[in-house]
This record gives sequence, C-alpha cells and structure tokens, in this order.
Amino acid sequence: MPELVVIAEQLLAPVPGGTGRYTAELVRALAETAPAGWTVSSVTARHKRGLPGARTLPLPPRALIAAWQAGVPYWPGGDAVHAPTPLAPARVPKGRTLSVTVHDTVPWTHPETLTPRGVRWHRAVIARAARRATGLVVPTRAVADDLAKRVPVRAPVTVAGHGVASVFTRDDLPEVDVPARYVLAVGTLEPRKGIDVLISAMARVGVPLVLAGQPGWGGLDPVAMAGDRADVRVLGRLDDDALAAVLRRASVLAVPSLAEGFGLPLLEAMAAGVPVVHSDAPALVEVAGGAGVRVPRGDAAALAAALNGVLSDPERAADLVSRGRARAASFSWARAAEAVWAVHEPATS
Repeated sequence: MPELVVIAEQLLAPVPGGTGRYTAELVRALAETAPAGWTVSSVTARHKRGLPGARTLPLPPRALIAAWQAGVPYWPGGDAVHAPTPLAPARVPKGRTLSVTVHDTVPWTHPETLTPRGVRWHRAVIARAARRATGLVVPTRAVADDLAKRVPVRAPVTVAGHGVASVFTRDDLPEVDVPARYVLAVGTLEPRKGIDVLISAMARVGVPLVLAGQPGWGGLDPVAMAGDRADVRVLGRLDDDALAAVLRRASVLAVPSLAEGFGLPLLEAMAAGVPVVHSDAPALVEVAGGAGVRVPRGDAAALAAALNGVLSDPERAADLVSRGRARAASFSWARAAEAVWAVHEPATS
C-alpha cells in the first residue's frame, strides 16, 4: 500500500508556533483526503520523548538537520514525502516525490528578526527545495511572488491557504480569566510580530492588551516594555480550547506583524466572529481580503486609531465580523491537503 510520509518534527520543537499548528492540522487533513489505497504517516527525529503515533527516525534532531543541510541523500521512507517546513530530504530518489511548504520569505525580507544562523539555514534549504522538490506549497500568492525574486524556482509552486480548526467556532469552550474588554494578539513573542508597535499603540487605547503565545527569539518582555503606559497581560502558550475561548471573548484581534507568510490567527479570529486590525504586510492583506482594518506597518498612531475606531463603533465592529466570517469560509484544511496531494498526483494516479 503506497504511503505519504509527513515530517512532523515541528510538533516537537521548543516553540512550535504557527508552523506547528499548520503541521498538526495538515496531517489530519491529509489522512482525511487521502486517495484510494494510500496511507498517511508521520515521522520525527529521535527525541527523548516521542510523538504519539509517529515513527522515529534513527537520527537525533541536530544530526538530521545537519545531514540534510549537508546534502546527505537520506530518505525517511514512504513513496512520497511532505515537509510542512523547509526541513526536508536533500535529494529525491527515483520514483519518489517530495513536496515542501515554504511559509514565508522572512529570511530575505526581514533577516534582522531571526538569528544569523537561522537566516543562513532557511535561505540554503529553501533554495535547495526550490531546485529539487517535486513541488513547493506556499500559503499566499504574496509568498510565491516574492520567493521567485529571491531564488531560482524550478519546482512547480502551488498556492494553498490554511484553514480553521473546528475548536474556533465551537460554543462549548471553557471559562477563562480575562478582562471584560480587551485587545488580543496571538503568536510567538518575537521581533517580527510588531509587539513593540502594538504596546506603543495601546498607550492610547483604553482597554488592556492580552498576549497569547510563548516567548521566542529576541528576549521580548512585553510587560517591561509597557511599563506604566499600558495594561499588558501575557498568558503564554495555551491549549486549543483555552486559546479559542480567549479569542472568542476578545473585542478585537491586533495583527501588527512586520512580515507574515499567511497570518493564521487573523483567519481564526474572522471565523470566530472577532473583528481584526492588521498591518499592511502583503500576505495579511491578501488573507484578510478587505474584511479587516489595514494600517501601515510600524505606525503606532495609526494602529491606535484603528483599534479605537473598532472598539468605539459597534456597528462597524459588527460589519467587520460579518465580512470576516464570510471571508474565513473560503478557506479550509481540506483544500490545503488536496493541494499537497496534487503535487504527488502522478504517484497517486
């Protein structure tokens, strides 16, 4: 029986982030949309704690990363492989197929928001995938167009947006300890998320700021950054039920990122009926499709004005909610999975 192997290493990362959610949701959707006769499995490097249901490769994480970075032709098994991040086999054996998701072009557009080592690694492995993979999957046209400017892309490119997990539209969510009204931001706390701009904006907004996400690279301390200028509350990493509950109760979601490849919290907020204010990062503009309020990146005054506009005008907020739900309905994880399967179509037919 033919098998599609998904490299699920991101699920065991110290900070899984948005690519972790993408990996988890895509694995489920790939299994649900598998062509007749095909099976879907997951693999990870060798960790002290494994991933339930996943096969363990003989190499530990650093060795696996180094081996593929060095071009070692190690194939993790299966007739086809999907890499939900650029951590992917260096070579594709004859008769096998490889699809790789490239989430963004941040290593080129905003290298200062990553570690130097991270910049070098991502640039190298993305460029190699663009040359050697059977196909690339990107979340937005903005990423596809910008990637073509950065590296020679020989692999066919498929644009496939993300989806919304059912938990974000459920009503049976747990109680959470949050303010009566608040601005919410969701994501790893790292420089490119624009948290510094958001905190500056919140000094002019009369409700608390709630941050849901664990610390990432950059050593940001939002509470210290705010000082006595704004009421900032950091919830850290939440499980899906708690995150959905915090999101559903928010007055508005702020997405002030300097750069994104998709911006999944934006889509999840729209599906949950929460108005969104987002930066003019191209991918965010594309995903929002006019159903959110757009502000210039790095402009704290404009961000504050937009947030206050939504908070003070119930009719405008209701209109954003209605348009956001309609926009979110055009995305699904099943469509994302079908786009991955399409890369492997010769093998599955």
